[in-house]
Amino acid sequence: MEDVLSLDRSIAERLRGLRDAQALTLDELAARSGVSRAMISRIERAEASPTAALLARLCEALGLTLSTFFAENDEPALPLSRRNDQRLWRDPHTGYLRRSVSPPGMPSRVDIVEVEFPAGARVSFPPREESRVMTQHVWLFEGELQMTIGEAVHRLEPGDCLFMDIGDAFDFHNPGDRPARYAVILDRGR
Repeated sequence: MEDVLSLDRSIAERLRGLRDAQALTLDELAARSGVSRAMISRIERAEASPTAALLARLCEALGLTLSTFFAENDEPALPLSRRNDQRLWRDPHTGYLRRSVSPPGMPSRVDIVEVEFPAGARVSFPPREESRVMTQHVWLFEGELQMTIGEAVHRLEPGDCLFMDIGDAFDFHNPGDRPARYAVILDRGR
């Protein structure tokens, strides 16, 4: 419980700091992200744990990726990211574990994330016009993954890789009875 509380405080401080740095009010961030003012306020007070989809919407509204959001600002940029130093985050709704693999602070448009996705879990992301410049590859290592992008449904098996535009609505689903492990390689396109 202490780790979750500590992470909630870290997310709260980071979100508030990023919002302040851009001189955005709660109302402005709410309008940009489609997340209610009340929910943003609760997250900033560490009274609520944001889900992956909600945090992604806030990051987009701030012009960031999730990897950039979780990167430490005061750490020196180093080209090597050791596994033991990589930032972890667990989605409070699905329990999926997200590991930021890319070295933080590097001048790259690409972010690499490793995900352990529980059996039966599902995460849906609504369409976001702001994300139309971004694409990603989803590369499955273990388990099963069903990706729904608009009307298209793709069933991935180990070794499969799916390329997608993340401005469209999409859905991650693990229909299997064991966790899926995959990498997301995100190109911010900027």
